[in-house]
Amino acid sequence: QDAIDRKEKRSETFKTAVPGLETGTPALKTEELGRRAPQWVRDNLVTMCMRCKEPFNAIMRRRHHCRACGYVVCARCSDYKAELQYDGNRLNRVCQECYVFLMGHMMLEDREGKHRGILEKGAAEVSGRSLLCSSLQLLDKNGKGGMRGWFVIPQDDPLVLYIYAAPQDVRAHTSIPLLGYEVRDLPQEHSRHLFQLTQSRQVYTFVADTEELKRRWMRAMARSAAGITDPEEGEDVDS
Repeated sequence: QDAIDRKEKRSETFKTAVPGLETGTPALKTEELGRRAPQWVRDNLVTMCMRCKEPFNAIMRRRHHCRACGYVVCARCSDYKAELQYDGNRLNRVCQECYVFLMGHMMLEDREGKHRGILEKGAAEVSGRSLLCSSLQLLDKNGKGGMRGWFVIPQDDPLVLYIYAAPQDVRAHTSIPLLGYEVRDLPQEHSRHLFQLTQSRQVYTFVADTEELKRRWMRAMARSAAGITDPEEGEDVDS
């Protein structure tokens, strides 16, 4: 199982690091909800409910899939039933947003149009319009461990690094304003590809999966730190 998990994690990084490959899961158009079977978001790509944003844990919150949109949601957000045309109009478990849309009470666009805070943009949405996105590890102050997550520099917010716990999470864990930071290379240590962001006493140490990915992140972060907001010539925006 560990080998399978590692392979899937490397596969997700590869898809977003290589130009031309898809990022995220294709979403159904609003008018297709209930009429066409969705592609389910994989459980291991999210750490929180994709509707209410509450984190999952082994005891209190089980993962469920909405049969209309394919999102991974908690029990509270999927406690609804609606007839789905693609399943012969049988009742299926759906999330609240799909339920109100399918029942005709309210259009989904009305909800999506509400203002969202700086961390409220979903990882897949931001990754699809990014200067660079991939899996990285952010080490703790002792350099012994730390969080592995999904890191994104959005095209429409190129001076900020967004950090998600997983590639399909609907809310960022935190963000780092890059302007004014210095990007430092570090020697390879135990096959780990290390580099740092430093500013005054603030230091962030990152580990990339490959030396090539490390160089791409150092170049992208250095441009953002210098206030350069346009995509680098010859660089794929959605890489």
